[in-house]
Amino acid sequence: MTGTSAQDGAEGRRFGHGPELVDEPVTGAEPQKKAWPEKRKGPVLLRRDQVEPSTTDQRLLDTTGPTDWLHTDPWRVWRITSEFVEGFGALAELPPAVSVFGSARTGVDSAEYKAGVAIGRALAEAGYAVITGGGPGAMEAANRGASEAGGLSVGLGIELPFEQGLNEFVDLGLNFRYFFVRKTMFVKYAQGFVVLPGGLGTLDELFEALTLVQTKKVTRFPVILFGSAYWSGLVDWLRDTLVAQGKASPADLELFQVTDEVDEVLRIMADSRKPNGIEV
Repeated sequence: MTGTSAQDGAEGRRFGHGPELVDEPVTGAEPQKKAWPEKRKGPVLLRRDQVEPSTTDQRLLDTTGPTDWLHTDPWRVWRITSEFVEGFGALAELPPAVSVFGSARTGVDSAEYKAGVAIGRALAEAGYAVITGGGPGAMEAANRGASEAGGLSVGLGIELPFEQGLNEFVDLGLNFRYFFVRKTMFVKYAQGFVVLPGGLGTLDELFEALTLVQTKKVTRFPVILFGSAYWSGLVDWLRDTLVAQGKASPADLELFQVTDEVDEVLRIMADSRKPNGIEV
């Protein structure tokens, strides 16, 4: 907004607002100099208290300088970029792959663990690399099945307060600082998702995938819920509450499939690679 001082008239007008009103230049007079310091850093303009007394090169070469810059958002952008570069570089030459999700708390002696091993083995024997979160439980089971079958077993770990580490059945592993970078890798390099019973992390991956497919942010791929007894309550809620109240479309229920059979997982994956009945 433009304001005028009470002294309008022959003495000239003043423009701006707040304490930084600037006198209108008088024709033929020398331009007025700014009363505040100003500095440019590439596209960034700094004024007043934002101007730093040192230069970028000086801070880079000064070994005794502060290290706070390591924890600033601009530096994090480079670290995030490096994670994408490392992930793309490591996974770019994967064969067709399937991401398998499930609880890290799944017991080794449980039926769910055995199902994970069977799924990992079957996928590997069908020529798929198996990608998991690299942790214990259901993730370890799928990696184990793939590794024991001679397939490529991939683990995409995540830095957590409670250290898990990559399980021993991972052949190709990456650890990420950022969930969103890791989740990009799960989607980018997989032709389908198989979701074993799991907790909040598993549900996060499931609904992220469904949202991406629903909004057409990615080309549609199979999302398979394995274990009808576990998933039936969620499916009922989606149908009887979410869809019934108009919060989602009935067609959204077709974005995923539920099965208890490993052979059905393979059939769904094979069918998804045959647009118009032609093998890709």
